[in-house]
Amino acid sequence: MYQAKIMALLFVAGDQGIKEKDLVELLEIDSAALRQNLEELQVKLLTDGDSGIQLVNYNSLYKLVTKNEFSELLTKYFKSGLGTKLSQAALEVLSIIAYRQPITRIEIDEIRGVQSSGSLNTLLMRKMIKEHGKKNVPGHPNLYVVTDEFFDYFGIKSLEDLPKIENFEENSNTGEIDGES
Repeated sequence: MYQAKIMALLFVAGDQGIKEKDLVELLEIDSAALRQNLEELQVKLLTDGDSGIQLVNYNSLYKLVTKNEFSELLTKYFKSGLGTKLSQAALEVLSIIAYRQPITRIEIDEIRGVQSSGSLNTLLMRKMIKEHGKKNVPGHPNLYVVTDEFFDYFGIKSLEDLPKIENFEENSNTGEIDGES
């Protein structure tokens, strides 16, 4: 059971890793038992042909990392752009689409006050949004909506789970955002 807990902790810690002394405290286990579990987990992951990760120790800092044999695949992943975080501009465009969908690029540009085609292309490539028909106006521009990847990325099940826009409007009396003190 400790090995599963160790993996869960190291997974959420990501690149930061966790020091041995912190694992001892978090797991409420003595150092010897922790080291034994860490060694067993390290061997288990290294010998498991169906596992793409391994446990490493850098001066009593433990991390889960990918196995070296997957370096070409990971390079391909990062070159694809899929491994990058969304920029502030892309997040702005994505939030506009989520709250106003279906919406055109021109409508997004008008709300933001700047051109948004680069962010739209990024979001389309990341499959966070998709084209959803054409607007029945001259030029018939594409309409955009969010996808299942959007919901997965933000950990929500539906658009109803989004914060209400009213919660972000400034309170005209205090100049503070509603809900903050």
